[in-house]
Amino acid sequence: MIRPLILAAILLAACQPEPAMPHVDPHAEARPITWDQLLDRPREAARVRIAFGEGELEFGELWLPEGDGPFPVVAMVHGGCWLSQIPGTILQDYVAADLRDHGIAVWNLEYARIGHETGGWPGTFTDIADGMDHLRAVAEDYPLDLDRLVVTGHSAGGHLALWAAARGGLPEDSPAWRADPLLPDAVVTLAGINDLADYRAHGPGRCGEPDTVDSLIGPVDGQTRALMAQVSPGSMAGIAVDQVIISGELDLIVPPVLGERYTILAHARGDTVRHIGLPEAGHVELIDPTAPAWQEIRAELIEALAAE
Repeated sequence: MIRPLILAAILLAACQPEPAMPHVDPHAEARPITWDQLLDRPREAARVRIAFGEGELEFGELWLPEGDGPFPVVAMVHGGCWLSQIPGTILQDYVAADLRDHGIAVWNLEYARIGHETGGWPGTFTDIADGMDHLRAVAEDYPLDLDRLVVTGHSAGGHLALWAAARGGLPEDSPAWRADPLLPDAVVTLAGINDLADYRAHGPGRCGEPDTVDSLIGPVDGQTRALMAQVSPGSMAGIAVDQVIISGELDLIVPPVLGERYTILAHARGDTVRHIGLPEAGHVELIDPTAPAWQEIRAELIEALAAE
């Protein structure tokens, strides 16, 4: 009688799931890292590129998980100080591949930037608007669940991601207004430049501000209240979708105090918003899937996609 009981216990133990292994950061000793250190690593490339306009920069890259779907979608906007001389969608390839491997489709947007013929206001913004809205056409050909849609962006891309969530409140005479904008369920900004006026006045200068802000939206003497209400989430009407503002506590390009101040501003106008500061994370860790910071960010994105 004892031997069958021993055998049963062994079989039961064999069926138990193994405990999850804690995440090990392979670059812990080099944190925080730089853009170049990230881009020096091997990376996958998206297999599908889809144009949403006639311009050479008007395209999105689609990352699809294995399986039949339909898949929840993260629309993604890369950073780089809005500047043409900084790499584009490849900055997000690492995290796009990671999300794909976790069953999430990614729409990684390119757009005209400062230095490109149509970069700045309004071309940069209309590219983001048209790229977001084109997801409806993409979903006709690929198994995407647009009822589960979150937009995220890093640095200058965080500004544009938050703007994409706020653009439903644009006036009809705005060049970036669209009659039926596709709006996300939530927006997650990663070291986002969420308030252009605050960044212009108080940014540390590592993104070329204030000159880059002026190159994006026009000279300071033309930055009227009416213009800022079309280009800067910090100056726009209340944003109706949930917002998660994430900062690296060691970020020298977009210091976390800027995220804190935007969160206070957004709360005051009635938005649903929270700010998360990630310790031991600089600027680039927020788009590095090997970093502990990304493990928390991915969890936030998955939670946002699952929300009713």
